[in-house]
Amino acid sequence: MRFFRLLPLALLTVLAALVPSTAQAADVPSAKTLYADGPSGRYLVDGQWLFRLDAADRGVRQRFYRQSSTSGWSRVTVPNVWNVGDDSEASMRGSVGWYRKDFELPDKKAALEWAMRFESVNYRSRVYLNGREIGRNAGAYIPFTVRLKGLRKRGVNRLVVRVDSRRLPTDFPPSGLSSTGNATGGWFNYGGIQREVYLQKLDTVQFNTVRVLPRLSCSTCPARIDFTLAMENVTNRTRRVSLIAKYGSKRIGLGTRTIGAGNAEVFSRRMAFGRARLWSPKSPYLYPVKITATSGGRTVGTYDLKSGVRSLKVSRGRLYLNGRPVNFRGVGVQEDTRTQGFAVDNAFRDRLVAEARAVGATVLRTHYPMHPYVHELADKLGLLIWSEIPVYAVKTTYLKRESVRALAAKEMRRNVETNLNHPSVFTWSVGNELSSKPGPVQGDYIKRASAIAKDIDPTRPTSIAFAGYPSAGCQGEYKPLDIIGVNEYYGWYPGPGGKLFDRDGLSGYLDQVRRCYPRHAIAVTEFGAEANREGPVEEKGTYGYQRDLVNFHLNVFASKPWLSGAIYWALNEFRVKPDWEGGNPRPTPPVHQKGLLTYDTMSRKPAWADVQRLFRATNQYP
Repeated sequence: MRFFRLLPLALLTVLAALVPSTAQAADVPSAKTLYADGPSGRYLVDGQWLFRLDAADRGVRQRFYRQSSTSGWSRVTVPNVWNVGDDSEASMRGSVGWYRKDFELPDKKAALEWAMRFESVNYRSRVYLNGREIGRNAGAYIPFTVRLKGLRKRGVNRLVVRVDSRRLPTDFPPSGLSSTGNATGGWFNYGGIQREVYLQKLDTVQFNTVRVLPRLSCSTCPARIDFTLAMENVTNRTRRVSLIAKYGSKRIGLGTRTIGAGNAEVFSRRMAFGRARLWSPKSPYLYPVKITATSGGRTVGTYDLKSGVRSLKVSRGRLYLNGRPVNFRGVGVQEDTRTQGFAVDNAFRDRLVAEARAVGATVLRTHYPMHPYVHELADKLGLLIWSEIPVYAVKTTYLKRESVRALAAKEMRRNVETNLNHPSVFTWSVGNELSSKPGPVQGDYIKRASAIAKDIDPTRPTSIAFAGYPSAGCQGEYKPLDIIGVNEYYGWYPGPGGKLFDRDGLSGYLDQVRRCYPRHAIAVTEFGAEANREGPVEEKGTYGYQRDLVNFHLNVFASKPWLSGAIYWALNEFRVKPDWEGGNPRPTPPVHQKGLLTYDTMSRKPAWADVQRLFRATNQYP
C-alpha cells in the first residue's frame, strides 16, 4: 500500500483503467460479423466501449469530455473516430486517445486460445489486456491481429487500446505542411478505431495465411486452383493437423502436418479444376470455398470465402480480362460521411456501391485498401477494384531512407495477403502521386513492391498512379509495372508552369504517355472538377463548369482506342484538410467537392447524369 501512496494521482488513474473490477458488468461479444469471408469462431466486439482523450491533450479537446461518462470516460460504440465534426487545424494534426472495453468470453473452455482482430486503427496502436501490453501496430486500413495473452477464461477482462493519430512525414499517408503552414495528409486525419473489432476463438490452430488462387491461361483453358495455407498450432504440445478444401463441388485433401507447439506449417496443393464458369463484370460467378481443419479426429476450425475464376493480363499495351481488351469506366470513392467520418457502417457502403453501379461504373478506386464488406459487394456485383496502398505523396527526401522503403514494401505485402482472394481486385497499386520524375530511390521501391506483389500473386498486374505533367517525360523506373495510371486535371489545376490550364492539351498529352509506355496498359486514374453552386459554365466551381469538363474529358478518352480505362475522381465528397480549396475560387473547406454526390445528403449533382450517359455509352467489356 505504501508503494501506491507514492505514485502520482494521474498514474494511479491510468493503472486503474487498465485492470477491471471483478464486480463490474461486462459485455459478451456477439456471434456475428459485418462481412462473411473468414474463419469460424469470430465474435463482433460491439456494445458499449469507453473513450477518453489523453490527459495532456485535454485543453485542446475539452468539449469531448462533457458527455456523461465514468470517471472522465465517454460512452461510445466502435467503430469510432473521436474528431468527427472537429474540422480544426489541431484536429487535423492528430492527438492521442484511449479506448476501453470490458468483456467476458462467449466460450469458457479452458483448452481454447483467443485473439483480437482490429480491421483498421488510425494510426499507432498499443493494445493492453488486464494491465499488460500485448501488442503494437502502426498503420491504418489493413487489419492486424493480437493474441490475447494473460486472458481470464472466466470473469471480466479489460481491453485498453491507446491510439495515436499524430502522423509523421514517413507515414502512409504522410503528414506535411501546406504552403500556408497548415497540416496536410491526403485526406482528413480521423483518429480512432475506425473499423470494427473481432474476438477470434482459436481451437488448436489459427489460420495465419489463406490463399486460394485460381489460375487460367486463357478464357477457354482448363482452370487450376492453387491453395496455400499457413496454419499455426496455438496449443502447448505438438499436434497432427489435416486440411481438406472444397471448391464449388470439388474436394481436395491439402495434406497432414505435424506442427510443434507455437509453430506454423505451410500446406500447399494445386487442384486441376477443368472448365470453369468465369467471373466478369457482366457475369460475376462465384464459387463457394470451404477449408476444414481437423486434429485428433475432430474439426478444430473452418474458413469460408467466395472465389472467382478469371484471367488478367497486360499484352501489347492493353489490359485484358478473360482474353478480351478492357476499356473500363470507374469512380473514386472515400469511406467518409459528415456524421460518421471514417467510422462508416455497411448501410453507407451499400449506398456508395449502389450509386457507383447506377452511374455506370465498373471500377472502384480509393487511396487505401477498402473494407472487406466492399470487396465482398464488388465480388458479388461484378465491380473491379484498383487496390492501392496509402503510399501517397511521400517526399523523396524521406523515401531515400531504407527503413521507409521497407515499410512501404511491407504495406504492399500486407494488402496483397489480406485481399488476394477477392476476384474483384484487378491490380495491386504501389502508390499514388510520388514524384512524377522518379529517380533510383523511387525506382528501388517500385521494383521491390511490384516484385512482392507478383511473388505472392502472379495472376494480377501491378500499377502506380502519378500526377500527369507533360514536363515529366518518359520514366524508365516504371518498367517493373504493368499498368500506368495518370491523374490528369487538364482544364482545372494549372500544373507546373500553367501547362494544364488549356484543356485542349489533353489529347496530345495522352498520346505522349502512350508513346512513353507502349508496352504498359494506360488508364486515367483521376480527372474531375469541384462544383458547389449554380453559375455560368465558364466559372470554375459551378455545376455547369463540372458538367462541361466531364463531357470534354470523357469524349477525349473515347477517341483513344488504346486506353484501358478511366476513373472519375470522385463519386462522393469527403473531408480533406482545414484549408482545402481544390482549385475552386469559392471553396467550402475542408470538403473535397469534385464528387458527383454531395457530402451531407448524397444528392446527385447535375454532372452525375452526364457521367452516367457517357459511361453507359462505352463498351467497357467487349
